[in-house]
Amino acid sequence: MNLTLKIWRQKGANDKGKMVDYQIADVSPDMSFLEMLDVLNEQLINSGDEPVAFDHDCREGICGMCSLYINGEAHGPDRGVTTCQLHMRMFKDGDTITIEPFRATAFPVVKDLIVDRSAFDRIQHAGGFISVNTSGNTIDANAIPVEKHDADKAFEAATCIGCGACVATCKNSSAMLFVGAKVSQFALLPQGQVEATDRVLNMVSQMDEEGFGNCTNTGACEVECPKGISLENIARMNREYLAASLKG
Repeated sequence: MNLTLKIWRQKGANDKGKMVDYQIADVSPDMSFLEMLDVLNEQLINSGDEPVAFDHDCREGICGMCSLYINGEAHGPDRGVTTCQLHMRMFKDGDTITIEPFRATAFPVVKDLIVDRSAFDRIQHAGGFISVNTSGNTIDANAIPVEKHDADKAFEAATCIGCGACVATCKNSSAMLFVGAKVSQFALLPQGQVEATDRVLNMVSQMDEEGFGNCTNTGACEVECPKGISLENIARMNREYLAASLKG
């Protein structure tokens, strides 16, 4: 395939960025999207130009670092996949592909297609932990009974990889699907009850402090989430928050 790539280029956080057009030829439909960008960067390096900076690590859909906004969609036109799992067979010969970083005030651009998502880390630090002693005094996994329904829901919430697609696709740049998943992951399990009240209050407070918008139930976040995190987690977080506020 021969493609035209319109890529956002920005030298640094304080520099003005712009879209730059690139031509790339002989792209195999079996390539992943990131492999295609590797080919482009090799082409740029060989011609003496600066390669396009983009985030990646595992390339297995686990780490969530490969977050790109492709043709107006977080992670591109496929569903249930991260950018590294997106394959070029989703595009056609002669296509023009627009590639941008995730756009949100809380995700400032670092360089080119890389954004700073440390706001998610700070939300996690605010409450994403339990006080169970794991240093040589562990409890057998079967010692605390957990209903299968609750365990399944907790595991579903825990599949969130923190990529930020929910924020990028939300018209309000809301992080409530991410925070809802992290709150639910612990709220559904008995081990998470010790910090339950403080957790939801602290994580929601940190989310607001980071500058994320609020949820208006559009549902785009669930559609674009590569792990299919359900909106039920936002509802659960709201219930947890209301209960914690009344206790306080």
